[in-house]
Amino acid sequence: MENILITVFVVVFIALLFFRVVEQGYIAFFNRPLYIHFYPFPKKLKRVQRKILRKQFAFYNTLTVKDKVYFEYRVAEFIDEYDFIGKEGLIVTDEMKVLVASTSTMLTFGMKHYLYDVFERIIIYPGEYYSTVNDEYHKGEFNPMVKAIAFSWKDFQEGYSIDNDNHNLGLHEFAHALNFQAMKSNNSSMTIFSDMFKEILQDIHHPPNAKRLVESDYFRIYAYTNKYEFLAVVLEHFFETPNRFKQEFPELFHKVELMINFKERR
Repeated sequence: MENILITVFVVVFIALLFFRVVEQGYIAFFNRPLYIHFYPFPKKLKRVQRKILRKQFAFYNTLTVKDKVYFEYRVAEFIDEYDFIGKEGLIVTDEMKVLVASTSTMLTFGMKHYLYDVFERIIIYPGEYYSTVNDEYHKGEFNPMVKAIAFSWKDFQEGYSIDNDNHNLGLHEFAHALNFQAMKSNNSSMTIFSDMFKEILQDIHHPPNAKRLVESDYFRIYAYTNKYEFLAVVLEHFFETPNRFKQEFPELFHKVELMINFKERR
């Protein structure tokens, strides 16, 4: 019996090692993961949560039937994974949990690895709040020191009230968290993300490209604060005005698609 167990262990180990090598080769050649979705025991959302998703999250309604199942699973996983904390008397509702989780899921839907370990809690305030990090009022922030991401619920909602103004607080802050995750992790999704982001930075620092970006007035000036803000703003634009983005900067748009391994459907 002991010999059988050892044999099984060795076979499984070799199989996993072989798969790892094949996957790395596939990523190197195609610049995308070998597979994205595989959930032997998929979690399901509660009926009320699914209703919120259908009625309030437009991105979900653009997905195929199969992708909707995958999306729901990831939203359910996200909700179970993190602590949601209301501040200043705010009661965290199913609506808040679903919409926050859906925002992160939308951003990472093309990635095999979609959960973060750079934060553990989501803090939600009713409106703008005072942050002791820099003694200023904030609408949202990602703070890796305390492993938290925070939102003003008022401003989070405003990010979806107009879906083509390229301002989306949820996407913006999750983009910061995703970038930090990529710097701390070496899984396939984060490796692809980091490598493509480096390529994007090289492209935009080329003087003619930088000049055209600024003169186009497409990305708001805040994008040029630093490379992290540029990334966050670019991802807001990718999801909010994909057609115009693709029209104005097709090469950059394509590299963002590769970076998050997702092709916009709109």
